[in-house]
This record gives sequence, C-alpha cells and structure tokens, in this order.
Amino acid sequence: MKVRATIIFEQDRHVLLVRKPGGRWTLPGGKLEQGESAADAAVRELWEETGLRVDELMYVLELEADGTRHHVFEVSVLNLGQLRPLNEISDCMWHPLDTVNNLNISAAALAIVSAYLRRL
Repeated sequence: MKVRATIIFEQDRHVLLVRKPGGRWTLPGGKLEQGESAADAAVRELWEETGLRVDELMYVLELEADGTRHHVFEVSVLNLGQLRPLNEISDCMWHPLDTVNNLNISAAALAIVSAYLRRL
C-alpha cells in the first residue's frame, strides 16, 4: 500500500486545492521519502507544491482510499500571501468546503474532506 501525507488547509470554511496540468483537483501532499516521517513529508510537500511554509501542523486523521493510506494534517502557515502553484502543480484555489463534491476532484480528496467536515 502506498503511504501519503495529505494536507487540509482550511480558512473561512474554504479549503486549499491543487491540481496538476489536466488533472483533477486534490489536496496538497505526496508520498513519503525514504526515512521521512509523515509530518515532515506534509511540510515538504506543501512547500514544494505551493511555496507555503508551515507554522503549525496538527495530525487529524488517517484514511485509506484507492490503495493509499493518507496521513492527514491540518496546517496554518506563515506566508499565505506567497501562495502559488509550483513544480508539478499548475493551479491552486480556495473552494468552499461544503461544495467540494461539485468539482472534478479525486475520490480520496473528497473522502478526506467529508471526514474532516464531520469533525467540525
């Protein structure tokens, strides 16, 4: 099974989503590197995909979807004004949490957002 660190960054009932060129919207994150903790991977992936630097990181849940175990972290950041798509990411956007299911979004991201909403 693949293991991934996934980030929920929520502000004012909106969640940060990213996508690769021609891809579906998803949550920032990615696979763990050799010897890397899930928390370290979450910080690294958010930086690599969006340029955002984590201020606080909180583990919120673990969820298995589509053959991947997602370790999901909620974050706050230091440099929100510097949000931009980087590396393989072509777009970033803020989207209302309660209408994420209306997007072309990955099944795993939808399951994670739904689980997160149940926590609120």
